[in-house]
Amino acid sequence: MKKEYWIVIIIFLTLQLSSLVGLPLTAYIGTLFGYSASEMKILAVPIWLVTSFTVSLILVLWVLRGEFTTRLERNQASISLSIFWAISGVFLALFAQQVAANIEAMLGIKIGSDNTQQILTVIESFPVIILISSIIGPILEEIVFRKIIFGALYQRLNFFLSALISSVIFSLAHMEPEHTLLYSAMGFTFAYLYVKTKRIIVPIFAHVSMNTLVVLIQTVYKEDIDRLIEQSEKIQSFIGGFL
Repeated sequence: MKKEYWIVIIIFLTLQLSSLVGLPLTAYIGTLFGYSASEMKILAVPIWLVTSFTVSLILVLWVLRGEFTTRLERNQASISLSIFWAISGVFLALFAQQVAANIEAMLGIKIGSDNTQQILTVIESFPVIILISSIIGPILEEIVFRKIIFGALYQRLNFFLSALISSVIFSLAHMEPEHTLLYSAMGFTFAYLYVKTKRIIVPIFAHVSMNTLVVLIQTVYKEDIDRLIEQSEKIQSFIGGFL
């Protein structure tokens, strides 16, 4: 694997662990500017998230700047075909996610992602976090998990194994191993889009669009979704008791 790719992985891992130091540091700096400790306990989260993710993306793009100025990869899909797959990929990802969610429900796995709910809770108080969950985060994830990890594996293994391994790592990075099937379904979809077009911008577009759509739906129709989930859980309990 290229040296630049290892640097990107290190940047991404540092980002994942940075809150351990970044949050208390941000809170402390805020008190120096006149904010109370209680205020900074709340404000430190959005401030650090926006800062750390933005800086990480800038660093990653700078490290990979050479790849954006070189010649196009051989056999890349045409621009028109790439646009088709980018748009179709949004619906493919949503479909794969729904199928995986239904399978998880049948297996008795709790419906809904705690990670997603935590993000939505923060967004309700600080809408700026949408930039992280819907744009910067997906861009970083596609570069790391599809372009680098999946890409490196795909040079040595077949598509299925490469997508499986990278998707499981993708799931573990979200700290929700119980939803490995859900994250793997998305990982397989984005990996397929990458292989199909050989343009990382295609799965990036699909991932960004999907996350944005999910955030908008769960924000605007939150009460309706909560009611549907409650009804679904009641049906599962009834079926489980019947069996």
